[in-house]
Amino acid sequence: MENNICISLLTDFGLKNPYVGAMKGVIHSICPESRIIDISHSVKRWNIIEASYILECSYKYFPKDTIFVVVIDPGVGTRRKPIVIKTENYIFVGPDNGVLIRAASMDDILEIHEIKNRRYMLERISYTFHGRDIFAPVAAHIACGLDLDKLGPRITEYIDSPIPNPRIKNNCIKGNVYFIDEFGNIATNIPATFLDKLKISYSMCLRVKTSRGEYLIPFVKSFGYVKAGKPLLQINSCEKVELAINRGSAKDVFKLKPCEEIVICRD
Repeated sequence: MENNICISLLTDFGLKNPYVGAMKGVIHSICPESRIIDISHSVKRWNIIEASYILECSYKYFPKDTIFVVVIDPGVGTRRKPIVIKTENYIFVGPDNGVLIRAASMDDILEIHEIKNRRYMLERISYTFHGRDIFAPVAAHIACGLDLDKLGPRITEYIDSPIPNPRIKNNCIKGNVYFIDEFGNIATNIPATFLDKLKISYSMCLRVKTSRGEYLIPFVKSFGYVKAGKPLLQINSCEKVELAINRGSAKDVFKLKPCEEIVICRD
């Protein structure tokens, strides 16, 4: 692997604290020719599901061989394993808590290693900052050509994603709220291909059932196909079914939260 490889960072650290800068300093100290790109450091604190969505939506737009370092790690300092996942085109580094799995699985997982070799970590390891002391140096060593087998043993058991998989039953798709963006748009875990399976096409009105009610909502190409203030279903830029309000907030209208079940039916 060439040492000008891209290392991409996704954390819940924010930018007010010294944490992101420290990780970047470690990376450049070990592999100064590596390139660092930030995905986001504004993930809600400890929110593995939100980070999983952001990673799933963004990884495929990075150059081949990019190393993704993901630090949303509420179990830091415990017995949870630090891992590296090699896929067909990328490498993912982070905690074994499910945050890496959905994105990695989409690119075909080839091997997973538990990070155990302290030679590739910082000399002193904080119980509270594995991002700086384990994940950043490991990513830097990989960028400079380290063979993954030197990091630790291959493993076959890992923590799966905490977001369930959608399922089809009769004419309905049962999914879950996956992510709510800054505009209040509610992205589900339902991929666009599930609508094809039910032969759902644009302009159809679909029944949407949540814990707070049942609604008839049109499936359209984008916001502007309904009047301002009206609800819609659309395929968002991450190829997920999304519930939205044209020039409004679906979050405020439907009062849904991440992981809540949402059922979409074709009558």
